[in-house]
Amino acid sequence: MKAKVIQFRRGLKRIHERHFILDVDAKSREDAGKFVGKDVEWTSPAGRKIKGKISSAHGNKGLVRAIFEKGLPGQARNDEVEVR
Repeated sequence: MKAKVIQFRRGLKRIHERHFILDVDAKSREDAGKFVGKDVEWTSPAGRKIKGKISSAHGNKGLVRAIFEKGLPGQARNDEVEVR
């Protein structure tokens, strides 16, 4: 299944470099909760793979929060990741 990288997880003054908000096409927080614990993988244009895991739902509109082992580059925004 594919998901879309929306943005870094961020606060007013701090960006969490390894945390990203993903859109998994869920309609509500309850639907997004079904994806918690699944692995995600982003592949760079050069073929490098960065793995992560979905940690929790984010908000009430079906977004999820994923924590990657290394931070994704800024070019990964609006790019697709594989959810397994």
